[in-house]
Amino acid sequence: QVQLVESGGGLVQPGGSLRLSCAASGSIFSINAMGWYRQAPGKERELVAAITSGGSTNYADSVKGRFTISRDNAKNTVYLQMNSLKPEDTAVYYCNADIWSDYLFDYWGQGTQVTVSS
Repeated sequence: QVQLVESGGGLVQPGGSLRLSCAASGSIFSINAMGWYRQAPGKERELVAAITSGGSTNYADSVKGRFTISRDNAKNTVYLQMNSLKPEDTAVYYCNADIWSDYLFDYWGQGTQVTVSS
């Protein structure tokens, strides 16, 4: 059994910061790409940021310069540092990881709520 456990969501004021964490556990041989998606009410799920095992990153245009994705391979953990948060960032954030066990499978976390409001 492989699972992703997210933490760090919550309520922040506009302009504030928040750091999300996602730790993978279970029968893991290796992890390829990891990333963060988000889904706001009435909107489709969208990619926020992704990072490869080698450290190459991609960001949505809406978060470039404000968000930073990183990973700790020794801990099987991916992070999302979110700065200068805006109300438009309000959404449920989902961790995603491509993980090898006995085969390659795309796993998702349960989601964590991020609310940016005054």
